[in-house]
Amino acid sequence: MLSDSTTVVDTLQTSHTGSQDTGWIMHHILDSKELDLTPFGIIHLPEIHLFGFDISITKHVVFMWIAALILIITFIKVSNSYKKSLVPKGITNLVEVLIIFVRDEIAKPTIGSGYDKFLPYLLTVFFFILTCNFLGLLPYAATSTSNIAVTATLAGISFLVIQIGGIMKNGLIGYFKGLIPHGIPWWLTPIMFLVEILGLFTKPFALAIRLFANMTAGHIVILALLGLIFILRTYFVVPVSIAFALFIYLLEVLVALIQAYIFTMLSSLFIGMAYHQEH
Repeated sequence: MLSDSTTVVDTLQTSHTGSQDTGWIMHHILDSKELDLTPFGIIHLPEIHLFGFDISITKHVVFMWIAALILIITFIKVSNSYKKSLVPKGITNLVEVLIIFVRDEIAKPTIGSGYDKFLPYLLTVFFFILTCNFLGLLPYAATSTSNIAVTATLAGISFLVIQIGGIMKNGLIGYFKGLIPHGIPWWLTPIMFLVEILGLFTKPFALAIRLFANMTAGHIVILALLGLIFILRTYFVVPVSIAFALFIYLLEVLVALIQAYIFTMLSSLFIGMAYHQEH
């Protein structure tokens, strides 16, 4: 996100009209096939086309790979540290705190009995989203979770876990039968079944949009505040813009953690509702 602000001046200098001055914000927010390392240069990522589909590597893909690599290295280090000592230290202590938090404050209360079957997935999605969110706060980095395709994929995986968990516990027929509330008139059954089926798809939709919107909004606000300096072209607005941009940036650190928690908590809640249906 800070890398975006370093290229504000260069981008604005190439703009000729007021309407063009706003286009640079989306340029830095949206995905692209290059890594902008201004003033050091631009790295063009390879374009790959397979069977008519564009599967080119983009900057968001690159930072998802970086997030995955960071997690792999971190957890290998944590695993090895437990072989040497049962007393966690440093990064191992931090990781253990987060794991216990997800287990005791998210999985157990929302799923209940059988939570351990879904804990590996919840831990994976929590740490992945958290790492991607924090990477976006570094200079020259990008926030993969501000891409709707990424959040939709994560929500889609949660959707599959929710349905599979419900079917595992209640059976295929029992699960879909349990979607219909008991005690309603028989003639309302088809309507309620349709409503509940639609509700199954609105849950992952809400997960995807919530994460995407929150991780995108902060970036736009920061860039817009910094852009005011060059759009208004007056020194009086500089301290105000920088102060507010810094405040939003610090707030984004908190948002990065909160959004990882919310996505994991809601996924766990939906899993619990499907796994333990009311009969």
